[in-house]
Amino acid sequence: MNGPHDLGGQMGLGPVAPEIDEPVFHADWEKRALGLTLASGALGAWNIDESRHARENRHPVDYLSSSYYEIWIKGLERLLKRHGFVSERDLAEGRAVDAAASPKRVLKAEDVPAVLARGGPCDRPVETPRFKAGDLVVTKNFSPSGHTRLPRYARAKQGVVETVHEGFVFPDSNAHGEGEQPQRVYTVVFTGKEIWGEDADPTLTVSIDAWGSYLEPA
Repeated sequence: MNGPHDLGGQMGLGPVAPEIDEPVFHADWEKRALGLTLASGALGAWNIDESRHARENRHPVDYLSSSYYEIWIKGLERLLKRHGFVSERDLAEGRAVDAAASPKRVLKAEDVPAVLARGGPCDRPVETPRFKAGDLVVTKNFSPSGHTRLPRYARAKQGVVETVHEGFVFPDSNAHGEGEQPQRVYTVVFTGKEIWGEDADPTLTVSIDAWGSYLEPA
């Protein structure tokens, strides 16, 4: 989707100003936001791609005026309501009022280290690669209303396949309950001129990891 989260190459937002010695969390509630999101994800009602889409698919004014963990909390509220774990009345009252869905599982405190260490592997067996290292490819030019991991700045651009990876869950379908539909992933390198135009620094390159369906032979 073309959302406010996809900022690559956009102008007018000012320079990135890294915070010196930035803490992991700026407030205690941010720790809780992260913990709630991870614990709720363990309920088994949604996957990481649906979770990401719930955070990114927001009105630009809302997204750009919210802090990082505010976006996480807003995304979590959307997921919990969508899957029947909370209602609008629950949120308004700050407590459980309406009947709720039963989770598939509950993450217990003593199990957290093992669950986090295990992670959520998303590599899957797939077909023979369509491309090989050194191939010229062109990314597709599309503007989906749903989820995609192909950034706007890299659409309809010509690049070179640098690395052929294994297969991974396709987020564009997985985010919408349409199945994993795994595809092979390729690292594609673009010149700065291809991305930013003739005034770009000729020494710059940009690389992305692209699912196979994003690419066509050049």
